[in-house]
Amino acid sequence: MGPVIIGVAIFVIVVALKGIIIVKQAEVVMVERLGRYNRTLQSGINIIWPILEMARKIKWKTLKTDFQGNQYHIIKEKTRIDLRETVYDFPRQNVITRDNVTLEINALLYFQVTDPMKAVYEIENLPDAIEKLTQTTLRNVIGELDLDQTLASRDVINSKLRLILDEATDKWGVKVNRVELQDINPPKEIREAMEKQMRAERDKRAKILEAEGSKKSAILKAEGERESNILNAQGKKEANILSAEGEANARLKIAEAEAIAIEKIKDKSGKPETALNYLVALRYIKAFDEIAKNPSDNKTVFMPYEVSSVMSSLGGIKELFKETKKKEIM
Repeated sequence: MGPVIIGVAIFVIVVALKGIIIVKQAEVVMVERLGRYNRTLQSGINIIWPILEMARKIKWKTLKTDFQGNQYHIIKEKTRIDLRETVYDFPRQNVITRDNVTLEINALLYFQVTDPMKAVYEIENLPDAIEKLTQTTLRNVIGELDLDQTLASRDVINSKLRLILDEATDKWGVKVNRVELQDINPPKEIREAMEKQMRAERDKRAKILEAEGSKKSAILKAEGERESNILNAQGKKEANILSAEGEANARLKIAEAEAIAIEKIKDKSGKPETALNYLVALRYIKAFDEIAKNPSDNKTVFMPYEVSSVMSSLGGIKELFKETKKKEIM
């Protein structure tokens, strides 16, 4: 009886240990009784009936990376479902744009299990199903866009993918929070063509800026020359006006002085022709002075006959002034 009792005791201990399940925080365990869903174990210490009840095993696909950087998938079975947000890194895949350009895209998916029962019983391998759904959805979304739109519309693509995947995975008890495109790699020849186009665009912009700078410089130079010419013309105009005004004033002064002199000569001599002869004589003297200033010029000067009479009149006027002055002194 002793060995039997020991065996029974060992069996009871093993069954007791098998019946105690400790569930960690943010994890749940699905329990089946005789093959049917019975209940969901929450975090903490839980007790089940061994043999009659057991935790449901689920398949879970994960991405691994070896020491050489190569990525590969493995499928393992586990009994615990993580309720935290999970990051799923999809392998690179080829997609074709609307203008028939093949792109290599690497995507990240952030999802969270909200209903563990649906995640276990509505789909066989949840991560694998999400991956395949994401790949097909990504092909459809990219297929509606051109290459330029794909490269410039990452936020739009991410939003479309998230909405479509969140709606599709709701049946599986999953909430898709974010979808991010890590890399979008066009083929080598497309990248080279894009680089050439970018260089051509930069050269074009540089030439346009240089032409605009030359244009503005020429305009400013022309405006400066125009303003300078205007100012010079205004200066010359004002100088000519001032010179003309000065000359006119000088002539008026000379004319006034000559008029006073003629009036005095007229008053002293009592003969109007004497004053006239005086004025003519002064003109002759001024003309002779101009001729004398250029002695090197070969000029033949003809003296009119009336000059002698005019000069004699001028001498008479001089004597007249002398006699008048003597009378004033006496």
